[in-house]
Amino acid sequence: MSFDLLIPTQLMAALLPDIVLMVGAMVLMLYAAWRPDSVQHQRSVGMASIGLLVATLGAVIYMAWRGDTAAQGVIAVDGFRWSVDVVILIAALGTIALAIEYNIRQGIAQAEMHVLVLFATAGMMVLAAGRDLMVIFLGIEIMSVAVYVLAGFNRRSGAAAEASLKYFLLGAFATGFLLYGIALIYGATGATQLAEIASRIAEHRLWGSTMLLVGLGLLTIGLAFKVASAPFHMWAPDVYDGAPTPITAFMASAVKAAAFATFARIWYETFQLLSFAWGPVLWWLAVLSMVIGNVVALSQQNIKRMLAYSSIVHSGYLVVLVLANSAAGTAAFVFYVLAYTLATFGAFAVVSLMQEGNDEPVRIADFAGLWHARPGLAVGMSVYLLALLGFPVFGGIGFFAKWYLVVAALTSDINLVLLAVIVVVTSVISAGYYLQVIRVMFMQPRADDARSVPITGPLTKAVLATTVAVILFFGVFPTPVTAWSEWSALPRYYRTPVGGPPIAPGTLAPPPAASPAPEAN
Repeated sequence: MSFDLLIPTQLMAALLPDIVLMVGAMVLMLYAAWRPDSVQHQRSVGMASIGLLVATLGAVIYMAWRGDTAAQGVIAVDGFRWSVDVVILIAALGTIALAIEYNIRQGIAQAEMHVLVLFATAGMMVLAAGRDLMVIFLGIEIMSVAVYVLAGFNRRSGAAAEASLKYFLLGAFATGFLLYGIALIYGATGATQLAEIASRIAEHRLWGSTMLLVGLGLLTIGLAFKVASAPFHMWAPDVYDGAPTPITAFMASAVKAAAFATFARIWYETFQLLSFAWGPVLWWLAVLSMVIGNVVALSQQNIKRMLAYSSIVHSGYLVVLVLANSAAGTAAFVFYVLAYTLATFGAFAVVSLMQEGNDEPVRIADFAGLWHARPGLAVGMSVYLLALLGFPVFGGIGFFAKWYLVVAALTSDINLVLLAVIVVVTSVISAGYYLQVIRVMFMQPRADDARSVPITGPLTKAVLATTVAVILFFGVFPTPVTAWSEWSALPRYYRTPVGGPPIAPGTLAPPPAASPAPEAN
């Protein structure tokens, strides 16, 4: 079926999974506030939230199975949207499963954490579906406001309060860039829908418009902040370290996946004719993220800060896939975010178990001799770190994620050979801190006064077992995930300006005969 999104009933049908989640979240918000805070109430709201996420995931799978499309409109109805939604919902399920038992260990009785995760997830799904700059801005704000609160949800933690305040202030500052960029793009083109903006750039030959280029630059800054790409990454280590550990995992995976999905859709569907302007900028964003993240991560002793800088490195890898400017690039993007989400959640699940109900940071030294105390956790942590590294066999699906990343860069119409070499070199550098944790777990004795590791609860155990199993299974049999990723790839959009020569696919320069036209009103 092809949706006509100008018809309200068909627009509502295309938003079915989002409506299911939003309505359910509002009901659970009332239920969470209705009863006094308690451990049991927190757990019951969490289990209900898991049920709602499973129902939403079922609605997404149903919509993907139907194979519906929408030629134009303010939201996308395509495989890319549904695939990103699946990754986001998997991350939300893992977050709530970890948070239920984490809250019990940390003495957090407020059930609203789970509801805020649901609202943030709803914002991410709107973000992944947006094909209009105003819808995208709405999704970013729904997501961001909820995550600002989640970062400081542990009221007894000074670090959490500091993280929440930093994230809010810097996030609001970055949102100003984003909104001003949208305003300038609208002023230059007279449109906010992505396809309409692209058509007007081609029709009116606006690639020389100063207003449009400045707006694109501001939009890039706002999105780069959301994905924690260097040099707009300074908030990430402090916020990731101070936030509750399940929320840190949520921010490092789901928030990144949703923001990068929007990043890719905007560049692929709208600004092909401006690739001469945004291509070099993204090239340097990728390089800076990979280099700065790796160099600083090597010196970290706090495990959460190390993983935060690791996430900055992975932002650089994902920028490479956006820059690849091909269907193979978006297919590899879906594959990569799935692998990264699984490994990230597993690693933070282990870190959450190492916290003893206080505000003390977990250091790499605290993992010394973990193999002798909890061999299952040590093996699981090793699988997650090797997956993030992209190590063959034992890194499972993480190896193929890196492989498809490099292949997408090398086969791009744009010359990204040097960038592919930097990806490989920085991946080797990252072994310095990933393997350091593994060495400490297996080759150092357990100290007498080492942190006690609590008994793993059934929900945390389910997250650990599922992530390890999926990472290793698809590391041996990657074909199903590869086929799913290829099905969800975004098509390539090329538009020829009126009265001008065709634009070569993947070009980083405007047509030689082009001359800027007056800006549209």
